[in-house]
Amino acid sequence: MGEVYELKEEVEALSSRKKNVAKIDSSYMEQYDVYIERQKRKKKRLIRRLVLFSIVTMIIFGSMAGYHIKQRILHAEKLEQYEQLEKELAELKEEESNLNEEIELLNNEDYVLDIARTNYFFSKEGELIFTIPDEEPAY
Repeated sequence: MGEVYELKEEVEALSSRKKNVAKIDSSYMEQYDVYIERQKRKKKRLIRRLVLFSIVTMIIFGSMAGYHIKQRILHAEKLEQYEQLEKELAELKEEESNLNEEIELLNNEDYVLDIARTNYFFSKEGELIFTIPDEEPAY
């Protein structure tokens, strides 16, 4: 523990010595200071450009991600609408098939006469028709 304390004292002594070092005034040192300042400004500009580039990249990436999500939602809606229309088309084709079949049957004279006999009590010559009520009497 004593060694750690001694090391701390040595570090403090060295740091205080650094503050006491005099700066050399020469043209080389002035040029060096200018060079260091220039390097600091370059580094600062580089960091600013990198931050700006990162922000622009994030904005572009965010807008592209948003656009992609909107397109996926739109695609899902269109796919659902397509499936619904396919189902409706199948139903309409079935209905068309049934109607065409009914048209063919209505063009058949025997079928029309059979419907007339069943629904409208149309009879052939010499034929008697008896109607039986569907419901039973309520007494």
